[in-house]
Amino acid sequence: MIMNPLRLDASLYELATTAEAVPLQVSPTIFKSMVATLIDVVIDRQINATLWLKLPRGEAWYSEFDRLTASAQSVYVLGDKPPTAKSIVSLDGAVRLRREYFLLVQSPQFTALVLAHRLRVSRSPSEFPDSSEEELERKQSLMAIATCDRAVIDRVVGGLAQVIAGTEAQAALQTTGEIDLALVSAWLAKQIQRQAEIWHSSTSSRRQAETAMQLRQENTAMLESLRHKDEFLKTLGQELRTPLTTMKTALSLLGSPTLKPPQRQRYMDMLTQAIDRQSSLITSVLDLVQLEDTRNQPSLQPLRLADVVPGVVSTYQPLAQEKGVMLAYTISEELPPVACLNPWLRQIVINLLHNGIKFTSAGGQVWVKARQQDDFVELEISDTGVGIASSDLHRIFDRFYSVRQSSDDSGAGLGLSIVQQLLDRCGGSISVKSKPAEGAAFRVLLPIHSASGHSS
Repeated sequence: MIMNPLRLDASLYELATTAEAVPLQVSPTIFKSMVATLIDVVIDRQINATLWLKLPRGEAWYSEFDRLTASAQSVYVLGDKPPTAKSIVSLDGAVRLRREYFLLVQSPQFTALVLAHRLRVSRSPSEFPDSSEEELERKQSLMAIATCDRAVIDRVVGGLAQVIAGTEAQAALQTTGEIDLALVSAWLAKQIQRQAEIWHSSTSSRRQAETAMQLRQENTAMLESLRHKDEFLKTLGQELRTPLTTMKTALSLLGSPTLKPPQRQRYMDMLTQAIDRQSSLITSVLDLVQLEDTRNQPSLQPLRLADVVPGVVSTYQPLAQEKGVMLAYTISEELPPVACLNPWLRQIVINLLHNGIKFTSAGGQVWVKARQQDDFVELEISDTGVGIASSDLHRIFDRFYSVRQSSDDSGAGLGLSIVQQLLDRCGGSISVKSKPAEGAAFRVLLPIHSASGHSS
């Protein structure tokens, strides 16, 4: 055994880097693969070697040692002897090399070293309140060296000799002899193979993690959908009960023998209005259920607003005149066709027109206008009615949410929700601008139809 005088307090890592070994920062997993690869070479090539090692805590690090001890001449471990290991000599000196881990293989034809140094953490221990020393060894990055360089290994062997000075094992340390390049090549090939396996394994794990994340997101969305459906059914029950209560009250009052004709007419009007509300509610709910069934999504058609909007407006002219509201439209024949279905487009215009007339008093106006905006056609339906408070604008499309008041209370509170659902189905959108007593303007964006882009 020959060694040049070395610093007594130098670590093996410092000695290796002093000899110009180039370290790489690696994870504990990569370092473990480097150790396992070197062990594979010793076993596969049946090298009768002496092994020196100090590895992180945990049985996983020593999983290969039952095979290793059968082929190695001697195995020396710095620190505690692994509980499952056989024929291993345990040596003191691990305290000095507290953050050092290594496997040194020595034989006449092949000498190799993998060495790692656990970096100091600048963070305080309070940042790892539940982490044991073993857990830190598994988590923290390492500066690692893998080499067959004689100068590097001789300096590390010299440092190791100082660590185990005074023990019988010291005599087993050897200087580095000639290196069999075929064994070095075999080691390199094994390491490349191991890295490829780790890469494939990590890729597979990443895909599994992405799949698991997608499933969690889908599960969350499903739970959220169920919650919304539960809320919808609860609200629907309350909404259905209201007109039923009104009908029951009106029928009870109509049965009074002392009822005068004006009172009878008032109760008949109450009954008619409640029936209309009930009918509207049931129809709207059925429409929503049909819209949410995405199994049979029809192909979108090219539709021109000029072929649909005027007919809907003329249908609502009598209602507007009866209320004393001016209803008008401006739709250019030159607008490009939009991607929608005729019944959907009609329903969108009907619901918005109905709302505009409903919440506009006599002397007011309701306008329907359209213009092209990039890849969309913007349809605007505005009124000079009661308007909407800014605090209510974000909920205007919620089911059963009513923010504007009118004398006509026969609506189901689902019209705007249906409009939004219809627009979602055809790739459109809707927004609203309004202030109390200044009316409201609903802006609908409908995608322009293209022969290749709007079919399902």
